[in-house]
Amino acid sequence: MSSEPPPPPQPPTQEASVGLLDTPQTHERSPSPLRGNVVPSPLPTRRTRTFSATVRASQGPVYKGVCKCFCRSKGHGFITPADGGPDIFLHISDVEGEYVPVEGDEVTFKMCSIPPKNEKLQAVEVVITHLAPGTKHETWSGHVISS
Repeated sequence: MSSEPPPPPQPPTQEASVGLLDTPQTHERSPSPLRGNVVPSPLPTRRTRTFSATVRASQGPVYKGVCKCFCRSKGHGFITPADGGPDIFLHISDVEGEYVPVEGDEVTFKMCSIPPKNEKLQAVEVVITHLAPGTKHETWSGHVISS
């Protein structure tokens, strides 16, 4: 047994550190909707709707209804059809015009089925025809007006 301490570790030479696995990972991970148990929305937006579904919806009849609710931060709301029946889902990407819909606005719309089972309906090509009286309306750019 020797009483000398072991020699200090030597820094790796350039030839020894050529491998990519030897360098530590220091970059930030980009946010992903699949991390943290968040599932991407299966609802078709204007950008994800197929061309054939868009054509079928645009050829359909125009319905009238009243905006039941709409949340700009969540990006969706519901329309109560004028002829009765269940409420129709409304996505932010399907609103035409310069105003954000609010409760009580009269709207016209066409309907498109929601995959994968095509059992429920979604309003598309939504146009506000009459602003609800006595309410404040916001434009998409953030300006507020009173009606």
